[in-house]
Amino acid sequence: MKTIYLSSPISTDTLPPSTQSKIVATIGFFDGVHRGHQHLISQVRREAVREGALAMVVTFDRHPRQVLDTDYRPQLLTSLDDKLFLLSKTGIDIAVVVPFDKHTAAMTAQQFMLHTLKEQCHVSHLIVGYDNRFGNGRTDTPADYASYGRLMGIEVSTANAIELNGKHISSSVVRHYLQQGEVEMAQQCLGHPYFITGTVTEGDREGRKLGFPTANIVPHEAQQLIPANGVYSVKVRLPHSVEMKRGIMNIGTRPTFGTHQRTLEAHILQFDDDLYGQELRVAFVHRIREEQTFDSPEHLMQQIQEDKELATQQFDKDNDPEAE
Repeated sequence: MKTIYLSSPISTDTLPPSTQSKIVATIGFFDGVHRGHQHLISQVRREAVREGALAMVVTFDRHPRQVLDTDYRPQLLTSLDDKLFLLSKTGIDIAVVVPFDKHTAAMTAQQFMLHTLKEQCHVSHLIVGYDNRFGNGRTDTPADYASYGRLMGIEVSTANAIELNGKHISSSVVRHYLQQGEVEMAQQCLGHPYFITGTVTEGDREGRKLGFPTANIVPHEAQQLIPANGVYSVKVRLPHSVEMKRGIMNIGTRPTFGTHQRTLEAHILQFDDDLYGQELRVAFVHRIREEQTFDSPEHLMQQIQEDKELATQQFDKDNDPEAE
């Protein structure tokens, strides 16, 4: 996948000669790149193949509401980098990242289609999501987009939706599941485990004192949604590697030690190397239990051992191979 950060018109010299005037695209924020997004993108890819065109996704560098409402604090499912990583897995040819600023926010749908999609991105066919609305005020409909497209030479069609258990899949639905700690349901909607990418920072080493060293992780995306407090079985991608190791993660305020700051602490099974300053990607697999307060560190240590054993049982039940 070629990623283009849009600041000026895309040079057609970078496109294959046979497809310079043929680009099938869709537009959206694509937070989480969930199964609904994947379903839409698959329709774009199929149409691009049918037309002998390139398949393109046009997205934004920040949540539009962050510009429209300066007090808005989104609970994102992915950072921009992680979103682009997930988009690259869909088989799309080009991802265009549009800077969303006050100028972009002020554009009508017709202006955005003409100046951004037509003149800058050379889109010839736009496929919009069944519920997607764009442009200042978001008052235009797919019929309006089609009308504007006829004036500027962009064919416009509307994608069909995908449902899970009778419900449309959306980023809001995924957020709801994660806020409840239901990471398994979130995974069903996403089509992949929910994950957080962050840097390991210095902690107070309470876990190591108990014999369970942990990696204190600070997410790269400060606005990313953190699942409900509790203990989870996780898979951890080690630095500079595609290897994923089994682990458990505690999310919470560690009430047994009387702390109040919310932390994300991962204990990687059968691993004890120094990871300070390193980047980890933690994928949530199952929720083991809610956060608890213990009357002594010894009782906490006993519970952590039980958590490890339960996590191992879950991995074995899932037929998940243990990373070596």
